[in-house]
Formats: sequence, C-alpha cells, structure tokens
Amino acid sequence: MNLSVNTNHPDRKYFDRCLKRLEQDVLRMGALVEESFRLGHQALFERDLESARKVKPLDKEIDRYYRQIELDCATLMTLQAPVAQDLRLLSAFMQLVRDLERIGDYAKDIAGIAIKLFAYTPHSCMGEIEAMSHHARYMLATSLVALADLDEQAGPRVKYLDNTVDRAYDRLYHVLAYQRDIKGVVEPILLMGLLIRHLERMADHATNIAQRVSYIVTGQRG
Repeated sequence: MNLSVNTNHPDRKYFDRCLKRLEQDVLRMGALVEESFRLGHQALFERDLESARKVKPLDKEIDRYYRQIELDCATLMTLQAPVAQDLRLLSAFMQLVRDLERIGDYAKDIAGIAIKLFAYTPHSCMGEIEAMSHHARYMLATSLVALADLDEQAGPRVKYLDNTVDRAYDRLYHVLAYQRDIKGVVEPILLMGLLIRHLERMADHATNIAQRVSYIVTGQRG
C-alpha cells in the first residue's frame, strides 16, 4: 500500500520510506486487534479461560502501536512537507488507528465479561449473540483487507453488514430488557446487555475503518 508521489528528491525518498513503515505499522496493529477480537470471541463462546487471559497483554501492545503511530503521523505532518494526498493519508491513519484502538478495548472488555459469565449456565440468547459477534469479526476482517488493498468499494459492503448487526442488537436488547420471571441473580442479563452493546460499537468502528479507506483513495467522505 503506497499512495505517495515518487520523485527523485532525496527528502521525498526519505518521506516515502517513512510512509511505507507507517502503513506497515497500521496493518500490524490491525492484525493485533483482529487477534484480540478472536481471542475474546473464543473466551466467550467456548468458555476458554486461557484465551481470555491472553487479551490483556495483547491490548497493551495495541495501545503501544496506537501511541507510536499517532506520534509518527504528527511528526511527518510537521517536520516534512507532505503534499495534499499525503496529508489525506496521514489524517485518515490518525482517525483509523483510533477506531482500531477502541475495538481492541472492547475486545479486552469482552474477555472480562466472558470470565464473569463462566459462573453461569449459558443463556438461551448466546447463540444469537455468537452470530452477532461473527458478523462484527467479519466486518473487521473485511475492513482490514480493504485497507491492505486500498479497496474503495469496501465502505458500502461493510455498511450493509453493519445494518445486520444493528438489527441483531435491537432484537437482542428487547429480549434481554423485557425478560420476565428471572430466576436467581440478574448479573448475567446485565453482562449480556453490555456485551451486545460492545459488539454493536465494534461493528460501528469497523464500518468507520472501511469508510476511511474509501476517503484515502477517493478524497470523498462517505
């Protein structure tokens, strides 16, 4: 992935190399976020404590990438002389890594929810929540492929998937919020309400990533 304009100027060549490293770091951060989401999903639906424990240290690595990429973007903007296309790329990266960082935070929270839910019998809604999680994970994967390939058409496709997640959220929220005759403690209901909200927000951030890719390529905001 490289949108920079090639010239023979030595400063331009240095800038191009910096951009390339930055692009690679964004993709590496994306891969870490995708793995964190996978582990959170596995912890939750396979009741896998070991997967849950792996998410927190992974989140620290994601945060490290986030801080470094933001700093690198700001440095390139202020210390170099980027053309308009470069500025568009750098500003999109700064927004895009915020979306990735938030997805990573939600994955960490989901791992924590999974640990708390281990104590309870799985709720009848968990199958539908698992399908919702699969959709959100697919959205993230699609957005990251779009980023690697600079696929400007990914935005509408991911947005369409987001509508599916939104509908699942609305239906599951209604089921959980209006459940009657709850036996025992209400903690698992509250945790699942929080869980579906996290998944819905993760899908929103994945949509943002795909739309930012379209902006990088076209300069048009979706």
